Amino acid sequence: MSDNPGLYLKGYRPVAFGSAPLSVFPAFFRIRNEVVVIVGDGEEALNKARLLGQTSALIRIVSPNPEPVLARFIAEQGVEHLAEDFTSAHLSGARLVFVATGDEAADTAIAAEARRQRIPVNVVDRPDLCDFYTPAIVNRAPLAIAIGSEGTGPVLTQMIRASIDAALSPRLGDLARLADAYRPAVEKFLPKGAVRRLYWRSFFSGDVARRIDRGDEAAAHAAAKKLLKEQGAPQGYIWLVGAGPGAEDLLTLRAQRVLMEADVIVHDALVPDAIIAMGRRDAERLSVGKRKGCHSKSQDDINALLVELARQGKRVARLKSGDPLVYGRAGEEMAALREAGIGFEIVPGITSAFAAAADMELPLTLRGVASSLVFTTGHDMSGEILPDWARLALSGATIAVYMGSSVAASVAARLMSAGLHEDTAVAVVENAGRPDRRMFHGLLKDLPALEKRSDLLGPVMVVIGDAVAGAAIHKAESLALRRHEIAA
Repeated sequence: MSDNPGLYLKGYRPVAFGSAPLSVFPAFFRIRNEVVVIVGDGEEALNKARLLGQTSALIRIVSPNPEPVLARFIAEQGVEHLAEDFTSAHLSGARLVFVATGDEAADTAIAAEARRQRIPVNVVDRPDLCDFYTPAIVNRAPLAIAIGSEGTGPVLTQMIRASIDAALSPRLGDLARLADAYRPAVEKFLPKGAVRRLYWRSFFSGDVARRIDRGDEAAAHAAAKKLLKEQGAPQGYIWLVGAGPGAEDLLTLRAQRVLMEADVIVHDALVPDAIIAMGRRDAERLSVGKRKGCHSKSQDDINALLVELARQGKRVARLKSGDPLVYGRAGEEMAALREAGIGFEIVPGITSAFAAAADMELPLTLRGVASSLVFTTGHDMSGEILPDWARLALSGATIAVYMGSSVAASVAARLMSAGLHEDTAVAVVENAGRPDRRMFHGLLKDLPALEKRSDLLGPVMVVIGDAVAGAAIHKAESLALRRHEIAA
Protein backbone atom coordinates (compact mmCIF):
# COMPACT_ATOMS: atom_id res chain seq x y z
CA MET A 1 0.00 0.00 0.00
CA SER A 2 1.36 3.41 -0.94
CA ASP A 3 2.19 5.87 1.83
CA ASN A 4 1.05 8.80 -0.35
CA PRO A 5 -2.43 9.90 0.83
CA GLY A 6 -2.86 11.88 -2.38
CA LEU A 7 -3.32 8.65 -4.33
CA TYR A 8 -6.56 8.01 -2.44
CA LEU A 9 -8.22 11.40 -2.99
CA LYS A 10 -11.51 10.61 -4.72
CA GLY A 11 -12.85 13.18 -7.14
CA TYR A 12 -11.20 16.16 -5.44
CA ARG A 13 -11.13 19.30 -7.59
CA PRO A 14 -9.82 22.55 -6.07
CA VAL A 15 -12.15 25.52 -6.55
CA ALA A 16 -12.07 29.14 -5.47
CA PHE A 17 -13.52 29.62 -1.98
CA GLY A 18 -17.27 30.17 -2.06
CA SER A 19 -17.60 29.42 -5.78
CA ALA A 20 -18.86 25.79 -5.70
CA PRO A 21 -22.60 25.44 -6.43
CA LEU A 22 -24.81 23.13 -4.39
CA SER A 23 -25.71 19.86 -6.06
CA VAL A 24 -28.71 19.43 -3.75
CA PHE A 25 -31.77 21.53 -2.88
CA PRO A 26 -32.53 21.63 0.87
CA ALA A 27 -36.16 20.79 1.58
CA PHE A 28 -38.36 19.16 4.23
CA PHE A 29 -40.59 16.13 3.60
CA ARG A 30 -44.06 15.98 5.15
CA ILE A 31 -44.16 12.60 6.92
CA ARG A 32 -46.91 12.97 9.53
CA ASN A 33 -48.70 9.60 9.63
CA GLU A 34 -46.75 8.55 6.52
CA VAL A 35 -44.98 5.18 6.28
CA VAL A 36 -41.19 5.35 6.28
CA VAL A 37 -39.35 2.07 5.65
CA ILE A 38 -35.99 1.12 7.14
CA VAL A 39 -34.21 -1.97 5.81
CA GLY A 40 -31.36 -3.40 7.88
CA ASP A 41 -30.38 -5.39 10.94
CA GLY A 42 -27.70 -3.40 12.72
CA GLU A 43 -26.53 -0.14 14.27
CA GLU A 44 -27.02 2.03 11.18
CA ALA A 45 -30.62 0.90 10.88
CA LEU A 46 -31.07 1.67 14.58
CA ASN A 47 -29.62 5.18 14.10
CA LYS A 48 -32.15 5.92 11.36
CA ALA A 49 -34.96 4.49 13.49
CA ARG A 50 -34.00 6.72 16.43
CA LEU A 51 -33.88 9.75 14.14
CA LEU A 52 -37.32 8.98 12.73
CA GLY A 53 -38.56 8.29 16.25
CA GLN A 54 -38.43 12.07 16.82
CA THR A 55 -41.09 12.53 14.13
CA SER A 56 -44.73 11.54 13.69
CA ALA A 57 -43.92 9.10 10.86
CA LEU A 58 -45.17 5.49 10.87
CA ILE A 59 -41.95 3.50 11.04
CA ARG A 60 -41.73 0.12 9.31
CA ILE A 61 -38.53 -1.87 9.91
CA VAL A 62 -37.66 -4.73 7.57
CA SER A 63 -35.14 -6.82 9.49
CA PRO A 64 -34.97 -10.61 9.33
CA ASN A 65 -32.28 -10.86 12.02
CA PRO A 66 -32.21 -7.64 14.08
CA GLU A 67 -29.24 -7.16 16.36
CA PRO A 68 -30.13 -6.98 20.09
CA VAL A 69 -30.11 -3.16 20.34
CA LEU A 70 -32.37 -2.86 17.28
CA ALA A 71 -34.67 -5.60 18.57
CA ARG A 72 -34.92 -3.74 21.90
CA PHE A 73 -35.84 -0.50 20.10
CA ILE A 74 -38.54 -2.29 18.11
CA ALA A 75 -40.02 -3.81 21.26
CA GLU A 76 -39.88 -0.61 23.32
CA GLN A 77 -41.24 1.70 20.63
CA GLY A 78 -43.85 -0.71 19.27
CA VAL A 79 -43.00 0.06 15.63
CA GLU A 80 -44.03 -2.20 12.76
CA HIS A 81 -41.48 -5.00 12.32
CA LEU A 82 -41.29 -7.37 9.35
CA ALA A 83 -38.87 -10.18 10.26
CA GLU A 84 -38.43 -11.19 6.63
CA ASP A 85 -35.96 -10.88 3.80
CA PHE A 86 -36.70 -7.78 1.74
CA THR A 87 -39.29 -7.94 -1.02
CA SER A 88 -40.81 -5.22 -3.19
CA ALA A 89 -44.09 -5.53 -1.26
CA HIS A 90 -42.41 -4.12 1.83
CA LEU A 91 -42.35 -0.69 0.17
CA SER A 92 -46.09 -0.55 -0.30
CA GLY A 93 -47.44 2.88 0.64
CA ALA A 94 -44.03 4.16 1.74
CA ARG A 95 -43.16 7.87 1.60
CA LEU A 96 -39.40 7.41 2.12
CA VAL A 97 -36.96 4.48 2.27
CA PHE A 98 -33.73 4.12 4.26
CA VAL A 99 -31.40 1.26 3.39
CA ALA A 100 -28.75 0.06 5.86
CA THR A 101 -27.98 -3.58 5.11
CA GLY A 102 -24.23 -3.02 4.83
CA ASP A 103 -24.16 -5.31 1.77
CA GLU A 104 -23.37 -3.47 -1.47
CA ALA A 105 -25.35 -5.78 -3.72
CA ALA A 106 -28.40 -5.75 -1.45
CA ASP A 107 -28.21 -1.97 -1.01
CA THR A 108 -28.07 -1.49 -4.79
CA ALA A 109 -30.99 -3.81 -5.45
CA ILE A 110 -33.23 -2.25 -2.77
CA ALA A 111 -32.40 1.27 -3.96
CA ALA A 112 -33.28 0.29 -7.53
CA GLU A 113 -36.64 -1.14 -6.40
CA ALA A 114 -37.43 2.06 -4.46
CA ARG A 115 -36.77 4.15 -7.56
CA ARG A 116 -38.90 1.82 -9.67
CA GLN A 117 -41.74 2.52 -7.26
CA ARG A 118 -40.89 6.25 -7.36
CA ILE A 119 -40.04 6.42 -3.65
CA PRO A 120 -37.07 8.61 -2.59
CA VAL A 121 -34.32 6.45 -1.08
CA ASN A 122 -31.32 7.03 1.20
CA VAL A 123 -28.59 4.38 1.38
CA VAL A 124 -26.26 4.63 4.37
CA ASP A 125 -22.61 5.35 3.44
CA ARG A 126 -23.35 5.04 -0.29
CA PRO A 127 -23.99 8.61 -1.51
CA ASP A 128 -24.02 7.53 -5.17
CA LEU A 129 -27.16 5.48 -4.46
CA CYS A 130 -28.99 8.26 -2.58
CA ASP A 131 -31.87 10.38 -3.85
CA PHE A 132 -31.60 12.47 -0.69
CA TYR A 133 -29.15 12.82 2.20
CA THR A 134 -29.93 12.67 5.90
CA PRO A 135 -28.89 15.96 7.52
CA ALA A 136 -27.75 16.55 11.06
CA ILE A 137 -30.85 17.94 12.77
CA VAL A 138 -31.35 20.44 15.56
CA ASN A 139 -34.81 19.61 16.87
CA ARG A 140 -36.91 22.34 18.45
CA ALA A 141 -40.22 21.10 17.09
CA PRO A 142 -41.99 22.65 15.31
CA LEU A 143 -38.70 24.36 14.46
CA ALA A 144 -36.05 22.24 12.79
CA ILE A 145 -32.59 23.15 11.56
CA ALA A 146 -30.94 20.76 9.11
CA ILE A 147 -27.23 20.77 8.29
CA GLY A 148 -26.06 18.83 5.25
CA SER A 149 -22.78 18.26 3.43
CA GLU A 150 -24.06 16.32 0.39
CA GLY A 151 -22.84 13.19 2.15
CA THR A 152 -19.20 14.30 2.17
CA GLY A 153 -18.65 15.23 5.83
CA PRO A 154 -21.07 13.67 8.34
CA VAL A 155 -18.66 14.27 11.25
CA LEU A 156 -18.42 17.95 10.29
CA THR A 157 -22.20 18.33 10.14
CA GLN A 158 -22.53 16.74 13.59
CA MET A 159 -19.98 19.20 14.99
CA ILE A 160 -21.91 22.12 13.51
CA ARG A 161 -25.16 20.66 14.83
CA ALA A 162 -23.70 20.52 18.34
CA SER A 163 -22.64 24.19 18.14
CA ILE A 164 -26.06 25.35 16.95
CA ASP A 165 -27.86 23.16 19.47
CA ALA A 166 -25.85 24.71 22.31
CA ALA A 167 -26.57 28.24 21.09
CA LEU A 168 -30.37 27.85 21.01
CA SER A 169 -32.72 27.77 23.98
CA PRO A 170 -34.12 24.28 24.66
CA ARG A 171 -37.61 25.87 24.84
CA LEU A 172 -37.50 27.53 21.44
CA GLY A 173 -40.15 25.15 20.13
CA ASP A 174 -42.50 26.12 22.97
CA LEU A 175 -42.02 29.76 21.99
CA ALA A 176 -42.83 28.98 18.35
CA ARG A 177 -46.04 27.17 19.35
CA LEU A 178 -47.10 30.12 21.52
CA ALA A 179 -46.44 32.48 18.60
CA ASP A 180 -48.65 30.35 16.37
CA ALA A 181 -51.45 30.62 18.94
CA TYR A 182 -51.19 34.44 18.94
CA ARG A 183 -50.90 34.82 15.17
CA PRO A 184 -54.68 35.28 14.54
CA ALA A 185 -54.91 38.01 17.21
CA VAL A 186 -51.85 39.80 15.84
CA GLU A 187 -53.29 39.73 12.31
CA LYS A 188 -56.60 41.11 13.60
CA PHE A 189 -55.38 43.90 15.88
CA LEU A 190 -52.04 45.02 14.41
CA PRO A 191 -51.62 46.51 10.93
CA LYS A 192 -49.22 44.92 8.47
CA GLY A 193 -45.75 46.33 8.15
CA ALA A 194 -43.47 47.88 10.76
CA VAL A 195 -45.90 47.63 13.71
CA ARG A 196 -46.46 43.92 13.22
CA ARG A 197 -42.75 43.22 12.65
CA LEU A 198 -41.91 45.14 15.82
CA TYR A 199 -44.43 43.06 17.78
CA TRP A 200 -42.88 39.77 16.65
CA ARG A 201 -39.35 41.03 17.26
CA SER A 202 -40.30 41.93 20.83
CA PHE A 203 -42.22 38.65 21.21
CA PHE A 204 -39.27 36.47 20.22
CA SER A 205 -36.57 38.43 22.04
CA GLY A 206 -38.31 40.10 24.97
CA ASP A 207 -40.28 39.22 28.09
CA VAL A 208 -42.44 36.59 26.37
CA ALA A 209 -39.39 34.58 25.33
CA ARG A 210 -37.77 34.95 28.73
CA ARG A 211 -40.90 33.66 30.52
CA ILE A 212 -41.04 30.65 28.20
CA ASP A 213 -37.33 30.03 28.85
CA ARG A 214 -38.12 29.82 32.58
CA GLY A 215 -41.00 27.42 31.96
CA ASP A 216 -43.66 29.92 33.11
CA GLU A 217 -46.29 29.59 30.38
CA ALA A 218 -48.96 31.59 32.24
CA ALA A 219 -46.61 34.56 32.63
CA ALA A 220 -45.62 34.26 28.95
CA HIS A 221 -49.30 34.52 27.94
CA ALA A 222 -49.70 37.60 30.13
CA ALA A 223 -46.60 39.20 28.60
CA ALA A 224 -47.83 38.44 25.05
CA LYS A 225 -51.22 40.06 25.77
CA LYS A 226 -49.58 43.10 27.34
CA LEU A 227 -47.29 43.47 24.35
CA LEU A 228 -50.29 43.30 22.03
CA LYS A 229 -51.98 46.17 23.90
CA GLU A 230 -48.77 48.21 23.72
CA GLN A 231 -48.71 47.85 19.94
CA GLY A 232 -45.41 45.99 19.97
CA ALA A 233 -43.42 48.69 21.75
CA PRO A 234 -39.85 47.49 22.41
CA GLN A 235 -39.16 46.45 26.01
CA GLY A 236 -35.88 47.30 27.69
CA TYR A 237 -34.20 44.55 29.67
CA ILE A 238 -30.89 44.00 31.45
CA TRP A 239 -28.90 40.80 31.83
CA LEU A 240 -26.14 40.87 34.46
CA VAL A 241 -23.81 38.36 32.83
CA GLY A 242 -20.79 36.58 34.26
CA ALA A 243 -18.06 36.36 31.63
CA GLY A 244 -16.11 33.83 33.66
CA PRO A 245 -12.33 34.08 34.06
CA GLY A 246 -11.83 35.10 30.43
CA ALA A 247 -11.49 31.92 28.36
CA GLU A 248 -14.15 31.77 25.64
CA ASP A 249 -14.88 28.09 26.23
CA LEU A 250 -15.61 28.74 29.92
CA LEU A 251 -18.50 31.04 29.04
CA THR A 252 -21.85 29.42 29.87
CA LEU A 253 -24.27 28.49 27.08
CA ARG A 254 -26.85 30.90 28.51
CA ALA A 255 -24.33 33.75 28.52
CA GLN A 256 -23.49 33.00 24.90
CA ARG A 257 -27.17 33.13 23.91
CA VAL A 258 -27.66 36.40 25.78
CA LEU A 259 -24.69 38.00 24.00
CA MET A 260 -26.29 37.08 20.66
CA GLU A 261 -29.58 38.70 21.73
CA ALA A 262 -28.28 41.92 23.27
CA ASP A 263 -28.54 45.25 21.47
CA VAL A 264 -25.87 46.75 23.74
CA ILE A 265 -22.93 45.14 25.59
CA VAL A 266 -21.75 47.12 28.61
CA HIS A 267 -18.49 45.55 29.74
CA ASP A 268 -15.75 45.93 32.33
CA ALA A 269 -12.11 46.35 31.35
CA LEU A 270 -11.14 42.90 32.62
CA VAL A 271 -13.44 41.16 30.13
CA PRO A 272 -11.27 40.06 27.15
CA ASP A 273 -12.04 41.28 23.64
CA ALA A 274 -12.59 37.68 22.50
CA ILE A 275 -15.57 37.36 24.88
CA ILE A 276 -17.04 40.72 23.84
CA ALA A 277 -16.68 39.70 20.18
CA MET A 278 -19.05 36.77 20.79
CA GLY A 279 -21.95 39.24 20.77
CA ARG A 280 -23.94 40.27 17.70
CA ARG A 281 -21.90 42.12 15.13
CA ASP A 282 -24.30 45.04 15.16
CA ALA A 283 -24.48 45.28 18.96
CA GLU A 284 -23.18 48.50 20.48
CA ARG A 285 -20.15 48.00 22.76
CA LEU A 286 -19.69 50.32 25.75
CA SER A 287 -16.66 50.02 28.02
CA VAL A 288 -17.11 51.16 31.61
CA GLY A 289 -13.48 50.56 32.55
CA LYS A 290 -12.97 49.79 36.23
CA ARG A 291 -9.36 48.64 36.20
CA LYS A 292 -7.31 49.13 39.34
CA GLY A 293 -6.39 52.81 39.59
CA CYS A 294 -8.26 53.68 36.39
CA HIS A 295 -12.04 53.92 36.88
CA SER A 296 -13.51 55.42 33.70
CA LYS A 297 -17.02 55.49 35.21
CA SER A 298 -18.27 55.52 38.77
CA GLN A 299 -20.72 52.86 39.91
CA ASP A 300 -23.47 55.49 40.02
CA ASP A 301 -22.67 56.39 36.40
CA ILE A 302 -22.93 52.72 35.40
CA ASN A 303 -26.26 52.35 37.21
CA ALA A 304 -27.64 55.42 35.45
CA LEU A 305 -26.38 54.17 32.07
CA LEU A 306 -28.15 50.81 32.47
CA VAL A 307 -31.41 52.50 33.44
CA GLU A 308 -31.24 54.92 30.50
CA LEU A 309 -30.49 52.17 27.95
CA ALA A 310 -33.39 50.07 29.22
CA ARG A 311 -35.76 53.04 29.03
CA GLN A 312 -34.75 53.40 25.38
CA GLY A 313 -36.07 49.87 24.83
CA LYS A 314 -32.59 48.35 24.52
CA ARG A 315 -31.73 44.81 25.58
CA VAL A 316 -28.47 45.12 27.47
CA ALA A 317 -25.85 42.55 28.45
CA ARG A 318 -23.96 43.95 31.44
CA LEU A 319 -20.83 41.84 31.11
CA LYS A 320 -18.70 41.33 34.20
CA SER A 321 -15.55 39.30 34.76
CA GLY A 322 -16.09 36.10 36.74
CA ASP A 323 -19.51 35.91 38.39
CA PRO A 324 -21.58 39.09 38.77
CA LEU A 325 -22.54 38.18 42.35
CA VAL A 326 -18.95 37.69 43.55
CA TYR A 327 -17.27 41.09 43.97
CA GLY A 328 -19.07 42.28 40.84
CA ARG A 329 -21.15 45.00 42.56
CA ALA A 330 -24.26 43.42 41.07
CA GLY A 331 -26.18 44.27 44.25
CA GLU A 332 -25.96 48.00 43.56
CA GLU A 333 -26.99 47.57 39.93
CA MET A 334 -29.93 45.34 40.86
CA ALA A 335 -31.11 47.92 43.40
CA ALA A 336 -30.99 50.70 40.79
CA LEU A 337 -32.90 48.59 38.25
CA ARG A 338 -35.55 47.59 40.79
CA GLU A 339 -36.05 51.23 41.79
CA ALA A 340 -36.48 52.19 38.13
CA GLY A 341 -38.94 49.33 37.51
CA ILE A 342 -36.73 47.68 34.88
CA GLY A 343 -36.67 43.93 34.33
CA PHE A 344 -33.41 42.07 34.74
CA GLU A 345 -31.93 38.66 35.42
CA ILE A 346 -28.63 37.19 36.52
CA VAL A 347 -26.60 34.91 34.26
CA PRO A 348 -24.00 33.26 36.52
CA GLY A 349 -20.39 32.87 35.48
CA ILE A 350 -17.44 30.78 36.62
CA THR A 351 -15.72 32.76 39.33
CA SER A 352 -11.92 33.07 39.30
CA ALA A 353 -11.46 30.99 42.44
CA PHE A 354 -12.89 27.95 40.66
CA ALA A 355 -10.78 28.56 37.57
CA ALA A 356 -7.63 28.91 39.66
CA ALA A 357 -8.42 25.71 41.53
CA ALA A 358 -8.93 23.88 38.23
CA ASP A 359 -5.62 25.20 36.87
CA MET A 360 -3.74 23.97 39.92
CA GLU A 361 -5.77 20.74 40.21
CA LEU A 362 -6.53 21.97 43.69
CA PRO A 363 -9.42 20.68 45.85
CA LEU A 364 -11.01 23.70 47.51
CA THR A 365 -12.63 21.37 50.02
CA LEU A 366 -11.05 18.11 51.14
CA ARG A 367 -12.66 15.50 53.32
CA GLY A 368 -11.10 15.44 56.77
CA VAL A 369 -8.98 18.52 56.00
CA ALA A 370 -11.12 21.46 54.82
CA SER A 371 -14.91 21.43 54.89
CA SER A 372 -15.54 25.16 54.37
CA LEU A 373 -14.51 27.78 51.83
CA VAL A 374 -14.16 31.56 52.20
CA PHE A 375 -14.16 34.10 49.35
CA THR A 376 -12.58 37.41 50.31
CA THR A 377 -10.44 40.25 49.00
CA GLY A 378 -7.05 41.27 50.27
CA HIS A 379 -8.46 44.66 51.15
CA ASP A 380 -10.58 43.03 53.87
CA MET A 381 -7.33 42.73 55.82
CA SER A 382 -6.53 46.44 55.69
CA GLY A 383 -8.28 47.41 58.92
CA GLU A 384 -6.96 47.09 62.44
CA ILE A 385 -9.38 44.30 63.35
CA LEU A 386 -9.16 40.91 61.67
CA PRO A 387 -12.34 40.06 59.71
CA ASP A 388 -14.55 37.27 61.03
CA TRP A 389 -13.44 34.84 58.32
CA ALA A 390 -9.88 34.86 59.69
CA ARG A 391 -11.06 32.62 62.52
CA LEU A 392 -12.24 30.10 59.93
CA ALA A 393 -8.73 30.00 58.45
CA LEU A 394 -7.41 28.89 61.83
CA SER A 395 -9.93 26.02 61.87
CA GLY A 396 -8.84 24.68 58.48
CA ALA A 397 -11.04 26.52 55.99
CA THR A 398 -9.68 27.19 52.51
CA ILE A 399 -9.33 30.95 51.87
CA ALA A 400 -9.64 32.27 48.29
CA VAL A 401 -8.31 35.83 48.14
CA TYR A 402 -9.32 37.98 45.14
CA MET A 403 -7.07 40.86 44.04
CA GLY A 404 -4.54 39.82 46.65
CA SER A 405 -1.14 40.54 45.09
CA SER A 406 -0.78 44.14 46.28
CA VAL A 407 -1.58 43.29 49.91
CA ALA A 408 -0.04 39.82 50.02
CA ALA A 409 2.55 40.70 52.66
CA SER A 410 0.00 42.18 55.07
CA VAL A 411 -2.40 39.25 54.54
CA ALA A 412 0.36 36.76 55.32
CA ALA A 413 1.71 38.70 58.31
CA ARG A 414 -1.66 39.19 59.95
CA LEU A 415 -2.80 35.60 59.42
CA MET A 416 0.44 34.31 60.93
CA SER A 417 0.17 36.71 63.86
CA ALA A 418 -3.36 35.44 64.43
CA GLY A 419 -2.02 31.91 64.73
CA LEU A 420 -2.08 30.42 61.23
CA HIS A 421 1.10 28.36 60.77
CA GLU A 422 3.73 29.87 58.49
CA ASP A 423 4.02 26.56 56.64
CA THR A 424 0.37 26.58 55.54
CA ALA A 425 0.23 25.82 51.82
CA VAL A 426 -0.42 28.63 49.32
CA ALA A 427 -1.28 28.61 45.60
CA VAL A 428 -1.22 31.70 43.37
CA VAL A 429 -2.62 31.95 39.84
CA GLU A 430 -2.42 34.94 37.51
CA ASN A 431 -5.01 35.04 34.68
CA ALA A 432 -6.78 31.94 35.98
CA GLY A 433 -8.48 29.83 33.32
CA ARG A 434 -6.74 31.54 30.40
CA PRO A 435 -4.01 30.30 28.04
CA ASP A 436 -1.60 32.94 29.41
CA ARG A 437 -2.06 31.87 33.03
CA ARG A 438 0.91 31.67 35.41
CA MET A 439 0.93 29.49 38.51
CA PHE A 440 3.02 29.66 41.69
CA HIS A 441 3.13 27.54 44.82
CA GLY A 442 4.68 27.93 48.24
CA LEU A 443 3.96 28.52 51.91
CA LEU A 444 2.26 31.33 53.77
CA LYS A 445 5.63 32.74 54.79
CA ASP A 446 6.55 33.00 51.08
CA LEU A 447 3.49 35.05 50.14
CA PRO A 448 5.14 38.51 50.59
CA ALA A 449 7.23 37.67 47.50
CA LEU A 450 4.19 38.61 45.40
CA GLU A 451 4.43 42.29 46.32
CA LYS A 452 7.99 42.42 45.02
CA ARG A 453 6.97 41.29 41.54
CA SER A 454 6.29 44.00 38.94
CA ASP A 455 5.40 41.56 36.17
CA LEU A 456 2.04 40.41 37.58
CA LEU A 457 -0.22 42.52 35.39
CA GLY A 458 -3.29 40.28 35.19
CA PRO A 459 -5.82 39.48 37.94
CA VAL A 460 -4.24 37.38 40.70
CA MET A 461 -5.99 34.72 42.79
CA VAL A 462 -4.41 33.57 46.06
CA VAL A 463 -5.62 30.36 47.71
CA ILE A 464 -4.52 29.55 51.28
CA GLY A 465 -5.16 26.46 53.37
CA ASP A 466 -4.21 22.90 54.16
CA ALA A 467 -6.24 21.62 51.19
CA VAL A 468 -3.79 23.43 48.90
CA ALA A 469 -1.19 20.81 49.77
CA GLY A 470 -3.14 18.51 47.43
CA ALA A 471 -2.57 20.83 44.45
CA ALA A 472 -0.61 19.77 41.37
CA ILE A 473 2.52 21.68 42.39
CA HIS A 474 4.53 19.08 40.54
CA LYS A 475 3.42 20.65 37.27
CA ALA A 476 6.35 22.03 35.33
CA GLU A 477 4.46 25.29 34.79
CA SER A 478 3.93 25.86 38.54
CA LEU A 479 6.83 27.87 39.96
CA ALA A 480 8.00 28.20 43.57
CA LEU A 481 7.21 31.55 45.22
CA ARG A 482 10.30 31.35 47.42
CA ARG A 483 12.62 30.96 44.44
CA HIS A 484 11.37 34.25 43.00
CA GLU A 485 11.73 36.01 46.35
CA ILE A 486 15.38 34.96 46.54
CA ALA A 487 16.00 35.95 42.92
CA ALA A 488 14.50 39.37 43.55
